[in-house]
Amino acid sequence: MSPPNEPSGDTRLERLQQRLGYWFEQPCLLHRALTHRSFSADHNERLEFLGDAVLGLAVSSLLYERFSGSDEGDLTRVRAHLVREESLHRVAVALGLPEVMRLSDGEARSGGGQRPSILADTVEAILGAVYLDGGFPAAAHVLQRLYGDTINGADIASFGKDAKTELQEWLQGRKLPVPSYRIESTRGQAHAQTFEVVCEVPALRLSEMGEGRSRRQAEQEAARKMLATLRASDVPGGPLRS
Repeated sequence: MSPPNEPSGDTRLERLQQRLGYWFEQPCLLHRALTHRSFSADHNERLEFLGDAVLGLAVSSLLYERFSGSDEGDLTRVRAHLVREESLHRVAVALGLPEVMRLSDGEARSGGGQRPSILADTVEAILGAVYLDGGFPAAAHVLQRLYGDTINGADIASFGKDAKTELQEWLQGRKLPVPSYRIESTRGQAHAQTFEVVCEVPALRLSEMGEGRSRRQAEQEAARKMLATLRASDVPGGPLRS
């Protein structure tokens, strides 16, 4: 019998590699990429570190080729949209990562296999593993498979502005002061901290909290929540029309 959260045989890993469009020469790299630090000392955090850089470069390359007439600001905005936790979480679910990740019993019981931050980290770790196994061309091929339809079938204007920018423009359009952000708390070890940030709009006496692996991610999440609140509320100037 397989250990808890261990893929039974190679069937699920084979299906994952089919979805990736890449078969590992060194399967141990894929096993490590799927291993959370709660499961084993041979976990995926170093691969995640490497995969984060690979992700940024591969996505930048795809965008550079696809949107040849766009300026740096637009390309940066679209890249930020594609590499953020929310987008990586969607990729992880499409790949079926909750079925193959290796977590401790405690982490699994607490819902770790469905946690967006853990799933997003695992996508980055897989990209790091592909890079080590087959080089950058292989990693770029996987990214093309994961994001190609999204990028090729869209106009750059379809990628919305980040939540902080949207929130600021929403408030300024109604002649309200810009929001403020403050760190409410941090938890976890230095290399794997989680930030809680509060977004406040004092003029409307509203505040929302966001959580993320960096201060920036937490601020974006808090801004997204604030936008949702404002769009659903009766505020000066009426609702925002997207």
